[in-house]
Amino acid sequence: MRAQDIDFLIIGAAKSATTWLQKALQADPHVFMPEPELHYFSRYHERGDDWYFRQFEGCRADQIVGEKSNSYLDNPLAPARVQALLPHARLVVQLRNPVERAYSDYCMLYRRGEAGGNIEAELDTRTGRGNRFLNGGLYHDQLTAYLDLYPQDQLLVLFYEDMLADPGRQLAKVRAHLGLLEADPRSVDVKKVKDRTEPMVGRGLRRALGPIKPLVRPFRRHPLFVAARKRLIGEVAYPALSSSLRARLVDYYEPDVARLGNLIQADLSGWLGRAGRGTSFE
Repeated sequence: MRAQDIDFLIIGAAKSATTWLQKALQADPHVFMPEPELHYFSRYHERGDDWYFRQFEGCRADQIVGEKSNSYLDNPLAPARVQALLPHARLVVQLRNPVERAYSDYCMLYRRGEAGGNIEAELDTRTGRGNRFLNGGLYHDQLTAYLDLYPQDQLLVLFYEDMLADPGRQLAKVRAHLGLLEADPRSVDVKKVKDRTEPMVGRGLRRALGPIKPLVRPFRRHPLFVAARKRLIGEVAYPALSSSLRARLVDYYEPDVARLGNLIQADLSGWLGRAGRGTSFE
């Protein structure tokens, strides 16, 4: 594997159904993507390029090759690292209403036992930059970092809300960007890969079992494992996003959403409960 053999990256945003995009592409035998997320250009860059290239072993000459790591968008070191190794790669980013994205990210860490139940403190806009939940939705600077390094036609910007409305059309945009033939729209599944409404192992037990998770992963499909998990799962009760907290988040994101709209030539005011949205940037 060489750098020039890696054709594309899905770079984020987190909690914007990028895993759905990955699964939809992996259903095509002409696409090769490793699992799980590599996070090479963000969290594990010290492992070196040789390690990164080994993750693509097994791909065929007739496949286009890429990977998905949602941390590549909000990590400030990732854009320069990506461009240095993969200046030719096509990039795909899927964005989501930043308020909903922040709440979804919070819910994910809450059910893992990694975020507390005081949602007002966790999503406190007074903390400003530095808070994971808030920073993940500050898309303007994140996209600018890539557009400063890549031609606009190498970066495809998509929206989570459009995926929900018409998954077939969303996937067709991605496939066209990557130079793939159009897929049969009947084969596109709108079901999200991860859904916070599904019953899960309780957050306390998830936290206690966290250290052994890598050890049991190979047995997740074993009938005994499946049976045991069914006895432990239940519906998670998430702290609610109050109207007052939502209003503070809207105020927090409004300047960034306006700048993002100017950057990508899109009306994004619908995200914050105002006018509709349309885009000409693809």
